Amino acid sequence: MPISSRSCGRVRPILFVAACCTLLAGCSKAVVLNPAGDVAAQQGRLVMTATLLMLLIIVPVIILTLAFAWKYRQSNQDAPYSPDWHHSTTLELVIWTVPLLIVIALGALTWIGTHKLDPYRPLDRLDATRPLPPDTRPLEVQVVAMDWKWLFVYPEQGIATVNELAAPVDRPILFKLTATSTMNAFYVPDLAGMIYAMPGMQTELNAVINQAGVYPGLASHHSGPGFSGMTFKFHGLPEADFAQWVQKAKADGRSLDLASYLELAKPSEREPVQRFASVQPDLYQRILNRCVEDGRTCLHETMAAKDARAATPQAGSH
Repeated sequence: MPISSRSCGRVRPILFVAACCTLLAGCSKAVVLNPAGDVAAQQGRLVMTATLLMLLIIVPVIILTLAFAWKYRQSNQDAPYSPDWHHSTTLELVIWTVPLLIVIALGALTWIGTHKLDPYRPLDRLDATRPLPPDTRPLEVQVVAMDWKWLFVYPEQGIATVNELAAPVDRPILFKLTATSTMNAFYVPDLAGMIYAMPGMQTELNAVINQAGVYPGLASHHSGPGFSGMTFKFHGLPEADFAQWVQKAKADGRSLDLASYLELAKPSEREPVQRFASVQPDLYQRILNRCVEDGRTCLHETMAAKDARAATPQAGSH
């Protein structure tokens, strides 16, 4: 039987909606709203709560707009016509009071949430049901955003890796971040929100992973031609498996000293995973203070000398 063009016009939107539903059904979760780490989970809940508060205004406005358009359509001769109407105190109170209350609620929620989730603030819990055990020491990871790869230094374990990150489940992680030459942003959606890494500066991020697994990490700030391949895998491991991962790195035998770092720092794209059994102890501080090369004065030394000169009374001054 031939199908009319009108029937086709009705079927196409239905097929489009069905296709979208099929694609969405294949997504088991939205990572940002259902992550594996407590900090990211709190951030996701903050986003959802703020969105629902805003929908308290958006949804009624959309519904009322459609209702008014339907009620006062040209063909509806029964709709009241009031050409001299100009003011309603009740309507004015509703229009201004409800949005004002929602803005106040959003402001309070955001202020409390952003201070509680300050990336520099040490964690006080493992998740919503477990407080942080006393005397828990976080795992320190020194992160360097390079062109175009990630360097991770573990000072406690004395190892380093390129484009591979791992941490024990339910142990707080303290990330200290810097960059070699270009500003970038470190982002593991399952772990926490993104945090910037900048040359000559150090930022910090406190987070925890609560479920074992392998999670994607990426650079979320454009940094040049190799940006798209600047990704890595984050491994959330049980404590015993993390110890084995560390031993695997130590078995590599290579050492990350100043010479090997300078070779590594040369721009390269889609660098494979590398592991280093040992790291020069002051390497991260040299990267941070931009004095890896021999003969260069470190930034903290330059600033200390400048402060000393400023504090020294000048000749002839009173």
